[in-house]
Amino acid sequence: MNTSNTPSMPPNEVGRGSFIPVLRSEWTKFRTVRGWGIGVLAAVLLCVGFTFLVANGNNEGGCTGPPAPGSGPNSPGSNCYVGHPFVPIGPNGEAVADSYSYVHHRLTGNGTVTVQVTSLTGVISTSPASEAPSLTRTKPGLAQWAKAGILLTSSAKQGSPYAAVMATGGHGVNWQYNYTHDQSGLPGAVTNSSPRWLRLTRNGNTLVGYDSTNGTTWLEIGTARLAGLPATVNIGLFVTSPVTFQSTSGGAPTAATATFDHITMNGRATVADWKSTSVGSGPRDYYPTLGASTTRRPDNGVVLSGSGDISLAVNPLAGGDDASSIVWFGLLVALIMIIVIATMFITVEYRRGLIRTTFTATHRRGFVLSTKAIIIGVVAFVVGTLGSAAGVALGEHALKNNGNFIFPANTFTVTRVIFGSGALVGVSAVAVLAIATILRKSASAVTAGIVVFVLPYVIGSIATGGVGTWLFRLTPAAGFDVLGTLPRSTLVNFPQTMANGYYPLAPWAGLAVLCAYAALALAMAFFVLRRRDA
Repeated sequence: MNTSNTPSMPPNEVGRGSFIPVLRSEWTKFRTVRGWGIGVLAAVLLCVGFTFLVANGNNEGGCTGPPAPGSGPNSPGSNCYVGHPFVPIGPNGEAVADSYSYVHHRLTGNGTVTVQVTSLTGVISTSPASEAPSLTRTKPGLAQWAKAGILLTSSAKQGSPYAAVMATGGHGVNWQYNYTHDQSGLPGAVTNSSPRWLRLTRNGNTLVGYDSTNGTTWLEIGTARLAGLPATVNIGLFVTSPVTFQSTSGGAPTAATATFDHITMNGRATVADWKSTSVGSGPRDYYPTLGASTTRRPDNGVVLSGSGDISLAVNPLAGGDDASSIVWFGLLVALIMIIVIATMFITVEYRRGLIRTTFTATHRRGFVLSTKAIIIGVVAFVVGTLGSAAGVALGEHALKNNGNFIFPANTFTVTRVIFGSGALVGVSAVAVLAIATILRKSASAVTAGIVVFVLPYVIGSIATGGVGTWLFRLTPAAGFDVLGTLPRSTLVNFPQTMANGYYPLAPWAGLAVLCAYAALALAMAFFVLRRRDA
């Protein structure tokens, strides 16, 4: 084919219709400005530095000396974190509460335990909150998540895998396993006139929970498969009752008492050789049991009392720090630096008149804004990710050296906080770039960026009442919800509010709100960019 007469494209027209050359050109602009590179490095260092300074300034007593009487360190035998509880870690690395009264027997291989729960009653402490947890002064009352039933666990060690079928104080019969899974069975409360029959069956690693109103007709509630379950396990009866928040005066310890009748294990009606254990009852434990007791009746019945909980743990009951509580300040400082850089990435060209040259070389103005958004978004994401990763590591090291308690979080949660921090800074940078495109002026755009993306977080963090909650729901401050590390569970009776350390939205929902603002800002910037002169 003859191509000798094919016209050549003028040099300044090359790549006009292609996205990649424009991206390459904008990246060259960014990396060749020394001040922006220094600013990016400074943002990372400031994030790490301020996070470390905040953590290092929080000192709760150091790691020397024996454990204080009546309180324990973070781990048995350690001389650090004096005065802080030991928080068990569940099968998936999450912090859990695991304390209950237990009457149990060793089961090797497959088997079934059946029991009738004929009563479930309770008391609520009326002692002042300033006193040590006790049940010396009480009033009648049953916590909504008081639990009594059959529990199978791989060992008596706290945090062990388990499955349990139970009657509860206010949620009917439930099948629960491994602290986070729940399925509902028969509704209604347990009374002498309306008892509940429960059954738990093991077949290898498969556990099945049943309930019945008459002990004859059984309904399956749920199934659990606990990987790696040993051949010999503990199985038996348990009672636990958590702190209740049914009034506005705060939490109060509770205890529950259950009466178990018609107890059989593999068809054998005896509990004479079953062992009584109070799990999680030591002074070091996160959620100690209160008022535990066991009474064996000659008719093969058991009356069991206990207090505590088997569920996800919540930070406020234990106190302590976590990844989100130490990294937020450093992240704010880094975000302010990135706001300045993102603004200048576009406004400098307007100020020096270079934007006309850019639009002459690339007629498709949308390509220019898109490539700038990609570059500043990726750079800011890297800043937020690296800064938070190093900040969390150094910050937690400083907290531990100062004797602070670190509330446990699993690897997934910490990873989500780190990469979520990067996403928070990256999306905010893109939005600020869009604002700067609309305003054209550096000072105005920087001010707008701080007012829109930093100030709502500051106000929301110190505001009282519902103001902070709404700011973290409806404004770009919702992006900071991605830092939330405290577990949420409908199986825990606890006010999960900002006053207690909880963000109002789920992590990715909060980030989605921020993304919506960024998308709106970009759409407006595209519209303005195409409608007006350079």
